[in-house]
Amino acid sequence: MHQPGGDQPVNAAPPPQAQPKKKGTDWWAEVKGLFWLLLIVLGFHSFIAKPFYIPSESMLPGLQVGDRLVVSKFAYGWSYVSPTIPNPVAIFKSLVLRRPEDSWSLQLPFIHGRLLGSLPKRGDVVIVTPPGTHNDYIKRVIGLPGDRLEVRDGVVILNGKPVRRGPLHYVDIPVDTNSPCKASDYGEDAKIRSASGQWVCHLPIVTETLPNNRRYDTVELGWSPGDNYGPITIPADHVFLMGDNRDRSADSRFSLAELGLGGAVPYENIGGRAEFVTFSLDGDTTLNPLTWWSSLRSGRAGLSLHPTTVKAGGGAAQ
Repeated sequence: MHQPGGDQPVNAAPPPQAQPKKKGTDWWAEVKGLFWLLLIVLGFHSFIAKPFYIPSESMLPGLQVGDRLVVSKFAYGWSYVSPTIPNPVAIFKSLVLRRPEDSWSLQLPFIHGRLLGSLPKRGDVVIVTPPGTHNDYIKRVIGLPGDRLEVRDGVVILNGKPVRRGPLHYVDIPVDTNSPCKASDYGEDAKIRSASGQWVCHLPIVTETLPNNRRYDTVELGWSPGDNYGPITIPADHVFLMGDNRDRSADSRFSLAELGLGGAVPYENIGGRAEFVTFSLDGDTTLNPLTWWSSLRSGRAGLSLHPTTVKAGGGAAQ
């Protein structure tokens, strides 16, 4: 039966609709997405900030093994050590072949100068890559270009004037897996029980105050090979760096062959400024997530790594 004036049947079935085809995973899109994500992460690490792990006790008492920090990359501008470039060969050797690797990153050839560069301030805690290496150290800026610097009997002398030192006092650091307080490092009497019954490392401390009135604590263990150094004049665009654990730190006082920094280092080798502690682990973590929370050290998250500035009269500046 037909409608009047029309040529289509009244009960005609609608034309069949094409069924959508099932799409598989667009692997190329996934790869592109991962590439851009990796690029963003590496760009952030290279130019803004990156995490840093404390592997040694050279910056005690302020920094402990197991501390995780944030390092700002832009504080002094950018240099050839700033970019984070993954090294697939080193990563493969480390993860698959279980061979120790100094770094998982590639480094650009030395390039003189810094982009939007500036010198660190005395007392800044910085990340430094010793010349000719791929390792990152963390030390404190003590001397600046043009300074006449020497160390005599453990006392730092800048431009003919000894750095101010406070009286000897003690700090107790809780003993744990990451802070074992070895007798070979700190003596048989350093590891003691506190009034609460906890094992602590009883460390002798001297507070130093630099000429710009920034102060910080150093560990003073007595004589060590680094107690006498120089005098030297720090070259232009170089900085002299020392660890706060003065008698257990390989820094600018020691040669590269001694795993030190080989003297004052070019400011191009400064990778950034340490800002604050994000969290700290005592070394007892395992693959079991239940151990992650219990291994956190209390009281360290958010700890600023900027030294205190004191007023001329000795009080802390607000």
